[in-house]
Amino acid sequence: MASTDTTAATKDGNDLAGLEAGLDALETVQQTRKPFGQVLQEKVLPPLTAIALVLVVWQALVSFEIVDDPSKLPSPGAVWDVVRQAWLEGELLGYIWTSVSRGLLGFFFALLIGTPLGLLVARVKFVRAAIGPILSGLQSLPSVAWVPPAVIWLGLNNSMMYAVILLGAVPSIANGLVSGVDQVPPLFLRAGRTMGATGLKGTWHVVLPAALPGYVAGLKQGWAFSWRSLMAAEIIASFPDLGVGLGQLLENGRNASDMAMVFEAILLILIVGIAIDLLIFSPLERWVLRSRGLLVK
Repeated sequence: MASTDTTAATKDGNDLAGLEAGLDALETVQQTRKPFGQVLQEKVLPPLTAIALVLVVWQALVSFEIVDDPSKLPSPGAVWDVVRQAWLEGELLGYIWTSVSRGLLGFFFALLIGTPLGLLVARVKFVRAAIGPILSGLQSLPSVAWVPPAVIWLGLNNSMMYAVILLGAVPSIANGLVSGVDQVPPLFLRAGRTMGATGLKGTWHVVLPAALPGYVAGLKQGWAFSWRSLMAAEIIASFPDLGVGLGQLLENGRNASDMAMVFEAILLILIVGIAIDLLIFSPLERWVLRSRGLLVK
């Protein structure tokens, strides 16, 4: 009788282990590297096709004289000649670096200010009631509106540029973090308190990791606001001592009625924005999603 009971218990244990193994197999995602051809087809060809289509339509508008005034719509070749000339003269990288260095440094300062501000608003009810609506209002305010007061307060210098970037980016970063903290499940907070993660320790080990998706979305939006703010400041507040960034290049093209230069500046601004997103924020988003099992490696 005892032997029969032991056999039955062993069988039940084996069945339970098999069931657990099956469930684990169902939950396990096979992480295999995609073939290069598939990556090329899914990631590279679609944007290249879109770019080619835009160039074809653009050239058709010029070739068939749908827009017959070169001063309004230059051909892709004319824009390429301007870009090539700037490269040969050694000025192209200078335009890009002047704006990118300002944008990244200003965004770094906005990150240092917006992160603790967002945590403070999210965790302290009085602070949220006091300045939460102000942050939302500042986020909806066009960044170009800050350029005139920044020029009056600080003058035509780099400090004015950074001030405009901060005023454009900080509210987005703070609000993104507030949104992420608001979406943290209360169970996580209770579990953290049970294990002794309270105060700053709880914020660092529980709240911030759980709020990462909203925080990263706020960072991405904050960069977009900071880049747009910088372009507005460079266009409006032009001064020789500030150097020639992409916004200043755009304004120079407008003043000279040179549409090829205007298109050159627009394309460079667009390329820099896409490059920053692909090199910094897209990998960061994938890492956050992958760490939560929401994306196959």
